[in-house]
Amino acid sequence: MVEKNDKIEERDNHQKGIIMPEISRFLGIVIYMYFNEHNPPHFHARYNEYQAAISIESLGIVEGNLPSKVLSLVVEWGMEHKKELLENWGTLESTGEYRKIKPLV
Repeated sequence: MVEKNDKIEERDNHQKGIIMPEISRFLGIVIYMYFNEHNPPHFHARYNEYQAAISIESLGIVEGNLPSKVLSLVVEWGMEHKKELLENWGTLESTGEYRKIKPLV
């Protein structure tokens, strides 16, 4: 059911001109990035009703909130994939292309 809701949200956002490719998914956490996003480089994490924008450099919350255990998993994942995240940030902005990143687990 979560997958169906994600597809509906993705379709609705696409119709509104908001495109947010899913970069990774693990333990109920969805990681995504928007096309044509503002600086500083960041990614978005969603877990149930919680959402946050996470700085790629500092791995701190830029906006929103996540439960502390979820945030620690997102930070751990971000530390492992910082280079790939920065590459995705650059290519999404310049060419619209991106690569999926391996999940934490």
